[in-house]
Amino acid sequence: MGLIVQKFGGTSVGNADRIKHVAERVIEEKNRGNHVVVVVSAMGKTTDELVKLAGEISSRPSKREMDMLLTTGEQVTIALLSMALIEKGFDAISFTGWQAGIETEPVHGNARILHINTKKIQTELHKGKIVVVAGFQGIAIDGAVSTLGRGGSDTTAVALAAALKADKCDIYTDVTGVYTTDPRYVKHARKLQSLSYDEMLELANLGAGVLHPRAVEYAKNYAVPLEVRSSMVRETGTMIEEEVSMEQSLVVRGVAFEDEITRVSVLGLPNGLTSLSTIFTTLAKNHLNVDIIIQSMTNESTTNLSFSIKSADLTEAMAVLEENKEALKYEAIEAEAKLAKVSIVGSGMVSNPGVAADMFEVLATEGIQVKMVSTSEIKVSAVVEESKMLRAVEALHAAFDLAEASVKA
Repeated sequence: MGLIVQKFGGTSVGNADRIKHVAERVIEEKNRGNHVVVVVSAMGKTTDELVKLAGEISSRPSKREMDMLLTTGEQVTIALLSMALIEKGFDAISFTGWQAGIETEPVHGNARILHINTKKIQTELHKGKIVVVAGFQGIAIDGAVSTLGRGGSDTTAVALAAALKADKCDIYTDVTGVYTTDPRYVKHARKLQSLSYDEMLELANLGAGVLHPRAVEYAKNYAVPLEVRSSMVRETGTMIEEEVSMEQSLVVRGVAFEDEITRVSVLGLPNGLTSLSTIFTTLAKNHLNVDIIIQSMTNESTTNLSFSIKSADLTEAMAVLEENKEALKYEAIEAEAKLAKVSIVGSGMVSNPGVAADMFEVLATEGIQVKMVSTSEIKVSAVVEESKMLRAVEALHAAFDLAEASVKA
């Protein structure tokens, strides 16, 4: 008898009929003789609706109370799914994040899991029950309810799989696997049979919404085999694991993109050794994540610094920088919004120099200006105008032959 962790996203549990369908998928796994732990998200657009409701009360609602509010969404789903399983004659029990023993750091809105006490889950599994756990949430070490950030149900599922030493973690979603790019926007996108953890981690960090980056980190760190598959269609999905047999000609494996990016420029910073560390430490203390960073010296005494952030964080970032202007000693701040990030990813790039040059040539041919650049061994990212994002994605997808029907691992 094995142990399988299944995760179902908001679309998969969007209404009562879909919850009943999910119950059938869970029962299928149970009938194969496995112990089953199920992690679920809030139903449909519930989280978005709760965020909107909070916005009608306050323009800057308390982060603690937002966690208290948003965790109710998953609590509804776990109760309904457990009812559906019991109705079909199977023993099931639901747990919130804190009941499941998920302990996090004392951060609201984007907490990291510190430890999982699996005793309660294991006790119920040994009784033969199906355990249904609320994703996206836990309890902080100070006793407050916490959330793991948007997409955190993926993280819950993989973290539980690691803690329970599960044989596999299945991530059920509204697509049949991981594609060379988002098939909703590029009609020639193709499903990949497998990806390495590193490739999936880059794609997830760069905007591919099919998996949460922290979930991939957990999977890589604890060698948890992942399969991304459809909750609606019964077919093999995409395996995420350490080693994959890669088609030699496929240097680039996917194109990721993310809109609503803003470039923030801090002008006239003192040209000292501690200027950069001071400004990024200040942002980090306020849990503001920056991405691409560019520094340019203006003269011997001052330097300009630009970095990209998510547009949703701009107001808070500007407020933090303004509050610390005296300590940071900069002259002015500028922001350029309506930008997007387009990235190519592939392990084959390590041994194939010139891929970045090919990417920039494609963008230049399309008349797309590159405003910022970031690279690693297996990815190249470029910040471009948001209005030209999809044109860039389609051009790169075609240029690197990702639209071929033969694309596979």
